[in-house]
Amino acid sequence: MQKPKLIWLNIMVFTITGLVTVLGVPAYALTHGFDGWQIAAMLFGVAFCEISITAGYHRLWSHKAYEAHWTVRAILAIGGTFATQNSILHWASDHRRHHRYVDDKLKDPYSAKLGFWHSHMGWMLREYDAGYDPEYKNCRDLQNDPIVMWQHRHYLPLVLGLNFGIPVLLGLWHGDLIGMLILVGAARLVISHHLTFFINSLAHIWGSQPYSDQNSSRDNGILAFLTMGEGYHNYHHSFQRDYRNGIRWYQFDPTKWLIRSLSWTGLAKNLYRTPIEKIEISRAQMLLNTTTRRLAQLPQADVLISRLQKEYEVLMNRINEFSMARRQWLEASKTSVVESYDIEILKEKVKALKVNLLQQKKDWLLLNEKFNQSVISAFDRMTTSS
Repeated sequence: MQKPKLIWLNIMVFTITGLVTVLGVPAYALTHGFDGWQIAAMLFGVAFCEISITAGYHRLWSHKAYEAHWTVRAILAIGGTFATQNSILHWASDHRRHHRYVDDKLKDPYSAKLGFWHSHMGWMLREYDAGYDPEYKNCRDLQNDPIVMWQHRHYLPLVLGLNFGIPVLLGLWHGDLIGMLILVGAARLVISHHLTFFINSLAHIWGSQPYSDQNSSRDNGILAFLTMGEGYHNYHHSFQRDYRNGIRWYQFDPTKWLIRSLSWTGLAKNLYRTPIEKIEISRAQMLLNTTTRRLAQLPQADVLISRLQKEYEVLMNRINEFSMARRQWLEASKTSVVESYDIEILKEKVKALKVNLLQQKKDWLLLNEKFNQSVISAFDRMTTSS
């Protein structure tokens, strides 16, 4: 079978910037040195590129997780262009196909099932079809955004102007043109490229799957730290419209923090949050499946699995009761017809049901922990006896 044609422009960009970074940075550091201003400019450039991709290309335009003021969209469009990962329209079209056909070797543009190299960057080096649509029919909504279309029409001159213009201007200001071109030009681009590419590759092979095992996506805190919060990828594939990837307060997700901060200043609105009950149901279902598979290896599997299933059903009932009461309370709060006294009663009911839900969740987690420990102990005894 003949391989698709090579895309020489992409190969040249990746090769030249890669060589300048790998060879040029250490050589120039030894012969001339870099100062704090140059390193700071490079790090700021990486951060600007990354946040523009995560908050802009990804969560704003690809998934419509929130709405942003035109000034925010313009800044994110400039930063995304500086990151040199194609136009918003093209990037979002690829990404929406990735989510729709995730892991499909023919339709997912960067399917992890084709290996680490392909999903990391190999897919950009050849003219793979993968359902490419030059009319971007899956992004009709984005074609109504004037900023998206302006960037798409003028992408090449914008990319050249930003990627050469910014390092040159910084170099002229600083007094070391070559140093700035190496760090802010090449190294910044290489670092920001590969940090984004890690989400397509590493985040589909390294980490945990607390929400779903229906696709290869993984949650990984280390990758989240490196990618502005994008590393909680199993959550993202399960609830792709959520403006958050890290939903816990302690999870590192600067993109979430930026979007929330923009909403406080009126520059972002309609932030979509997945209802907590949907999240809990997914986690419980995944844990049920995992523990059931492990218990199936034990002699008394049927009894244990039956008990686990009953506890799971109780948890589902608690979640549904809480969800229904919460919905009634929220709907009542929006109308002036319902008396404030009745709203307060509904509110108290929600609080009580939440307490019941949290207790049942605790019992559910403890039971799973106990059963999983039983599996480990059983295997330890089998190993010792053999």
